[in-house]
Amino acid sequence: MKWGVPSYAGGAYYFVALATHVNLGFSIKGLSREKIALFQGSGKTMRVIEIKSEKDIDEKQIVRLLKLINAS
Repeated sequence: MKWGVPSYAGGAYYFVALATHVNLGFSIKGLSREKIALFQGSGKTMRVIEIKSEKDIDEKQIVRLLKLINAS
């Protein structure tokens, strides 16, 4: 466990439940600027998708991003 939360694929992505939302965090190492723009936040090595309610879940987008990260 890296960062005190479950991480997967050698730290390429993680999820964490916070008080007001869930973060899906992704390593942006080796990604192009266009691909990095798909994520929220301004981290230098990790970016996130915030899910504040069930309506925020875009399953197709999440699967696409997981495939993108796994292909890097």
